[in-house]
Amino acid sequence: MPTLRSSSQSHSSSSPSIVSSSPQRTVGGAQKALSASPSASVSLPCEEKDSNLASEGASPSLSGDEGRDFEDSLKRSVKKRRAKRPHKTTPVAKHPKKGSQITRQNGQKKLELPSCDLFDAVKAAKSDMQSLVDEWLENYKQDEDTGFLELINFFIQSCGCKGTVTPEMFKKMSNSEIIRHLTEQFNEDSGDYPLTASGPSWKKFQGSFCEFVRTLVCQCQYSLLYDGFPMDNLISLLTGLSDSQVRAFRHTSTLAAMKLMTSLVKVALQLSLHKDNNQRQYEAERNKGPEQRAPERLESLLEKRKELQEHQEEIEGMMNAIFRGVFVHRYRDILPEIRAICIEEIGCWMQSYSTSFLTDSYLKYIGWTLHDKNRDVRLTCLKALQRLYSNQGLTARLELFTSRFKERMVSMVMDREYDVAVEAVRLLILILKNMEGVLTSADCESIYPVVYASHRALAAAAGEFLYWKLFYPEFEMRARGGRERHRSPHAQKTFFHLLLYFFMESELHDHAAYLVDSLWDCAGPHLKDWESLTSLLLEKDQNLSDVQENTLIEILVSSARQAVEGHPPVGRISGRKGLSAKERKVQADDKVKLTEHLIPLLPQLLAKFSADAEKVAPLLQLLNYFDLSIYCTRRLEKHLELLLQQLQDVVVKHTEPPVLEAGAQALYLLCKPEFTFFTRVDFARSQLVDLLTDRFQQELEELLQSSFIDEDEAYSLAATLKRLSAFYNAHDLTRWELYDPCYRLLRKAVDTGEVPHQVILPALTLVYFSVLWTLTHISRSGGSQKQLLSLKDRMVAVCELCQNCLSDVDLVIQEQAFILLSDLLLIFSPQMIAGGRDFLRPLIFLPEATLQSELASFLMDHVFLQSGDLGSGQTQDDHMQIEQLHQRRRLLAGFCKLLLYGILELDAASDVFKHYNKFYNDYGDIIKETLTRARQIDRSHCSRILLLSLKQLYTELLQERGPQGLSELPAFMEMRDLARRFALSFGPQQLQNRDIMVKLHKEGIKFSLSELSPAGSSDVPPNLVFLELLSEFSPRLFQQDKQLLLSYLEKCLQRVPQTPGCPWGPVTTYRRSLTPVESTAEASPQGHSHSKRRRIEGPSKHQGAGQEESLQLNSVPPTPTLTSTAVKNKQPLGVLGEAKEEEGLESEFTHSRLLSGTQRPRFSGAQYFQTPRNPSGTGLDNKLTRLSLMEEDEEELESLDESSEAWRDTKKHHGSHSSLSENGLDLLDTTELNIEDF
Repeated sequence: MPTLRSSSQSHSSSSPSIVSSSPQRTVGGAQKALSASPSASVSLPCEEKDSNLASEGASPSLSGDEGRDFEDSLKRSVKKRRAKRPHKTTPVAKHPKKGSQITRQNGQKKLELPSCDLFDAVKAAKSDMQSLVDEWLENYKQDEDTGFLELINFFIQSCGCKGTVTPEMFKKMSNSEIIRHLTEQFNEDSGDYPLTASGPSWKKFQGSFCEFVRTLVCQCQYSLLYDGFPMDNLISLLTGLSDSQVRAFRHTSTLAAMKLMTSLVKVALQLSLHKDNNQRQYEAERNKGPEQRAPERLESLLEKRKELQEHQEEIEGMMNAIFRGVFVHRYRDILPEIRAICIEEIGCWMQSYSTSFLTDSYLKYIGWTLHDKNRDVRLTCLKALQRLYSNQGLTARLELFTSRFKERMVSMVMDREYDVAVEAVRLLILILKNMEGVLTSADCESIYPVVYASHRALAAAAGEFLYWKLFYPEFEMRARGGRERHRSPHAQKTFFHLLLYFFMESELHDHAAYLVDSLWDCAGPHLKDWESLTSLLLEKDQNLSDVQENTLIEILVSSARQAVEGHPPVGRISGRKGLSAKERKVQADDKVKLTEHLIPLLPQLLAKFSADAEKVAPLLQLLNYFDLSIYCTRRLEKHLELLLQQLQDVVVKHTEPPVLEAGAQALYLLCKPEFTFFTRVDFARSQLVDLLTDRFQQELEELLQSSFIDEDEAYSLAATLKRLSAFYNAHDLTRWELYDPCYRLLRKAVDTGEVPHQVILPALTLVYFSVLWTLTHISRSGGSQKQLLSLKDRMVAVCELCQNCLSDVDLVIQEQAFILLSDLLLIFSPQMIAGGRDFLRPLIFLPEATLQSELASFLMDHVFLQSGDLGSGQTQDDHMQIEQLHQRRRLLAGFCKLLLYGILELDAASDVFKHYNKFYNDYGDIIKETLTRARQIDRSHCSRILLLSLKQLYTELLQERGPQGLSELPAFMEMRDLARRFALSFGPQQLQNRDIMVKLHKEGIKFSLSELSPAGSSDVPPNLVFLELLSEFSPRLFQQDKQLLLSYLEKCLQRVPQTPGCPWGPVTTYRRSLTPVESTAEASPQGHSHSKRRRIEGPSKHQGAGQEESLQLNSVPPTPTLTSTAVKNKQPLGVLGEAKEEEGLESEFTHSRLLSGTQRPRFSGAQYFQTPRNPSGTGLDNKLTRLSLMEEDEEELESLDESSEAWRDTKKHHGSHSSLSENGLDLLDTTELNIEDF
């Protein structure tokens, strides 16, 4: 466990000074600077991180001895610094400042403090900052003390403090005393302060505040900056505030100090440039001949150099004071916003004044913070490093840092926060560009897989890295004579060869579409070079393998889709909502370019690869991205004829569903009446369908007449039916009258079983599409009564066929019949007359009870299967298992839709709900959505269905295992988990569910006592254990309803014979769930909810995560006693100290504050410290324990969902005092993090 030590013994050796050659510089108010860091501040010592980083020390903590030396140097130089301040004769302002008043007291003039004009002006963010600062400077020159107090009070009020620093306080009190006094006046009722407050009035405050600090230094750089009094005292005050445990003080003062440091760095840089110019002028003057040399000029240059040197020492001393007094402590502050401010500003210092700050002594702070737990801090580190690595002139100074922290930067590519990972990849791109040979092959290979990430920004960044690493050195255009030559075709083909090589050799993914999308932003022009792509595919001497040809075709189709549609592939998150007008214009131009190039070449590609189904299907998809009107406008009808011919040949050759679907879709795109070539395409489609229909009729007659079916004949008939089915899905083939022959074929298959299974499947699909196309015609134009009745008869006949196929021996036919039957029942349900289509009422069809029973039985037999029932004794391929899971989910979704639309009885949902817990990973989302929709339909009926599900499971287990030891079986434990999940599904709306829950409990009690033991027997009733399941619903009851249910239970038990004095266990458990817990109020006098009390008292429920939780939470150091400066009341601090000294509880208190996963003591707050509890809940004891409770808020919310008792006690304590963490941000906290936690 880390030990505590005073902040005066930390942070000295590792913080480098700005100039090591000059003596240590002091701040003007040295005594205040020494007292500004109260000994109560907390820091944790840190072990040495890297002994090789810097010779002056690699530990982020400073030794106590060197820290005292620094303080002694401050004391020694006080006289020197104060000598620069004018004699302290306070001049009276000629014109009193606006808002100030001169009053007389005892015959003397007294200047009252003005109102906070600075703060109001900065808050309004409307006035010019330069004018505002100039006005303050003018007032300061008139009266130094009043002007400086106005500046101090501006920073105090910017912290959100209502107190002010008076002249008496400034003269008589040290900085630490002033800060303690202000802390007592701080408003702790809310955690908001100007930097964090919400609302339009505070929206621009931080920007205005930073601009004011920058302008203040800029306007003072030739006057007050070297005065010694205002800046030194301001730095002293900000240093003291930055060490406060009040979060608002620490946050605001750190921001002000860091912005002040940034402005001082710019001044120091200007001084350095002036010194260099002065030196050059002096050397030039001295090198002149004796006659031309001007001694006065040399003397003035020497005086100027001396003045610049003094000014530079002044500035460097201020920067040293801020760096050592603020940055070294706050870069590891517990508040992530403060840590981010420090890292962002040190990055600015390194970038603007690299000669002084871009050293390993400063870089190590950024390197250590790369391990920060907070996302924003890590992000700030990466962006700061990007600014450094983007400057090639600075990379030579980053070699040691890169070698030390390269492994961490590479590992951040896998950061759990996507935006951090994106910035990490961009940083590595800069390293790759500007530092040759730093990234090894192993480093690059760890980045390559990210091009297939689901997050598009991350994948695009990795694609850019891949582009610069593999592709750019080989083919990118080179500059010659200041002009760039065009890319050669050979270079473009080289690009695609490299792309092929990477995709095939890496073996990271099966779909090139994701690789194309990742490279699109950086290599879009190369990927849109469709001329080179098609030439590679059509040239005969390329010697491409089959896999390479498939990959090139996929790249061609993917690039076409990306150029025309602009959205990423399926499953990749884009985050973009829309395209700009310029992007839409580019898409339209690319679509025209793609169409003009591929219209002549697509028939050639289809002809070359017509025999390969894997190549033909994606090539036919290219028509989706064509501007088909170009066939007419550019007079390319001859290419359309060639395309139609190739399309017909492809359909006749292939029977694979992807090829047939792509061909039908391509023909559908061309068959649109708005095109002038519609008649030509429609004629080609009719020819193709006529050919297929004639072949089908001929083959069908042979099959119906022959007694023996040859395999070749069955295959030919199945192939023809597959082609017709694919086209019937996209085209209206009603005029070819395919329903009757297909129905005769299916009727024979059902009656005799002599039809091959491969023929039944497409025939079922054909009759299904025939019914739907007929319904479409009737819905559009209306139909006669005869047409409606004919369609109804056909639909019923198809349903009967599908019902008969549910018992077929072939699983594929069973599943297809179930899907078609579910769709037909849903389409012809009472919902079809909605929208003013009442004329379709005769078509409504509701299934009979037998059909409903068969559907439910099929679902149980084919969907809810255990893992052992799927493999048939052999290990299945992962892809096959995923496909089977998708098919089962499709079956379940179809059944659930029938339930929700009222086609099936809603009670049948119990067969689905009872598998909710066991199959949660596979079907949890579907069952949950069904449960939610069923509750919206009828809440009372839904609750009865949930109870029915539990009854069915309990009865099945009872019949299988018997009543003895039932509650100890694992299956019963699963039932309890299911009951708990059902109870949580009701949500927190107790009043809305009150009657429903009471009825549920009564029905459950009746069921548990429905079957009694034989007369004269004292055995437990067989269903009595069901009460333990019912107890999971008890937290959803009101207290009054619990009393009524207890009475109802006692009345029911009076009719059940039992042995006196020997209560049954399930009854006792159920009674306890209905009995109010009186000890809760006694154990929680401060109003803690029961869930929080359980979280503090007991061990973690998830024991497996205990160690990890301890490691995460222990990063927050414990708050020591008697260290807070935020004390409102005068008594509690002393009472607290006396109580702790008397009782010796310091070690227990420290232990109880450590946020680990171990068991915590029961006492907390006022009970623990033996001090009176503040009625408002904002006492010191409340503040000291709030930090630990804040870390537990997330886990308490989780336990609220998991614990069955949480709802009860949350409702019980709804009107009690708020918990310790409800007051927002705590203002009293420990201020520093251990660097090891990064």
